[in-house]
Amino acid sequence: MTKKNYKGAIFDVDGTLLDSMPIWESVAEDYLKSKGITPRPGLNEALLEIGGHESSGYFQAEYGIRDSAEEIQAAILGLLEDFYFHTASLKEGVIETLESLRAEGVRMCVATATDRSLVKPALERCGILDYFGRIFTCGEEETSKNRPDIYIRAAGFLGTEIADTLVFEDAPYAIKSAKGAGFPVVAVYDFSAVNRQNEIKSLADYYFESLALFQL
Repeated sequence: MTKKNYKGAIFDVDGTLLDSMPIWESVAEDYLKSKGITPRPGLNEALLEIGGHESSGYFQAEYGIRDSAEEIQAAILGLLEDFYFHTASLKEGVIETLESLRAEGVRMCVATATDRSLVKPALERCGILDYFGRIFTCGEEETSKNRPDIYIRAAGFLGTEIADTLVFEDAPYAIKSAKGAGFPVVAVYDFSAVNRQNEIKSLADYYFESLALFQL
């Protein structure tokens, strides 16, 4: 099967389009420290599995934070804004991949666990926002990538069949969700999951250490 057989593509942002996972590895610890709390080992791994939209509940349940979910998210957003607005950069091969898909008439959108207020400015600053027909966020869709809802809704927007719609992801739990719903998945290497690459390779239909090597 070649790229011409696919009609749509749904892209994750962090770790797939943007080299932004390092900021997520430090922001949770920075938030807890700002509240005078010492983070416990395994914090980042736990948050990667539940996704950003559900992190407020985790902080409340596991660390006794009494702030509302909205207050927690606002505090974390404040820590992230400078990075997304000014620093976050594209991963290698992103523009070439988007260009190759667009040249073949593939319709594209974004599905991300990160807030629109961070993602949209970063994609615009990096010059790739116009490739995507819409940005879907877990927060706005009231879901997480532990379930395939966001991918199914994104495919509905694109007007493409699930089997004809590629999902580009880097996280194992998100790959599992998309695959479970029948999407063909392109896995992209990111250092945040360096110890899980064998698992990722076994789950995904395609695997690339860099999108600079993208071809189907």
